[in-house]
Amino acid sequence: MNQATLTTVWLGTVDYERALELQEAMASARLADAIGDTLLLLEHPHVYTLGRGASEHYLVAPPRDVPIYRVSRGGQVTYHGPGQLIGYPILKLEGPARDVHQYVRALERAIIETLGVYGIGAARRDKLTGVWVGERKIASIGIGIRRWITLHGFALNVDCDLRFFDRIVPCGLDGCRMTSIACEGRADLDTVGTAHLLAQHFAQVFGYGSIDTVGAAEIWRLLDRTSALNRTGALIREADCG
Repeated sequence: MNQATLTTVWLGTVDYERALELQEAMASARLADAIGDTLLLLEHPHVYTLGRGASEHYLVAPPRDVPIYRVSRGGQVTYHGPGQLIGYPILKLEGPARDVHQYVRALERAIIETLGVYGIGAARRDKLTGVWVGERKIASIGIGIRRWITLHGFALNVDCDLRFFDRIVPCGLDGCRMTSIACEGRADLDTVGTAHLLAQHFAQVFGYGSIDTVGAAEIWRLLDRTSALNRTGALIREADCG
């Protein structure tokens, strides 16, 4: 049993670009051991994202008012939006945990166990990443790992508007049909409650000894401090160049 503590935080709705900045700051802090392993839980406004090697061919007819980002994660194209639970684990993988496939399988297991509590029979599918209910995909996974610090993560459809997936080829899988917790008969659930339950299963699957739930303000202060340090460093470099 890993006796380390997992820090978890519910951030509410966060613009995608702002969340990228936060992940970068958190990853740098985790690499320096300024913070421990942390699971960021949130929602995004409507946005499409492409993995680093993704083909724009899979953006079939995205609405003009929905932004599109290409980011440093694996996978193809996906959609994020209100009613979808986003999880960004910022973890330092050490020792035997430095196994990318094992890490992804653990993410899938945490989601599958969470859905099981809701009476939804979810599973993996051979040679495919993510979590499925029958032939319908309910959760997508796209990760980044830098110097064995994890970024990006997973998206679990709770009660989101699935029509936005119709404008793309989800995950680059032709004919892929999406589903959600609401579509599987649990329209009574929301992202906040699901986030709380998933955090518990995440900690169990990854073997943490305890969970420390912190407020969003504490996490945003870390980003502000990092930004301030970066600005100071830039001023020092500019002065040195003068």
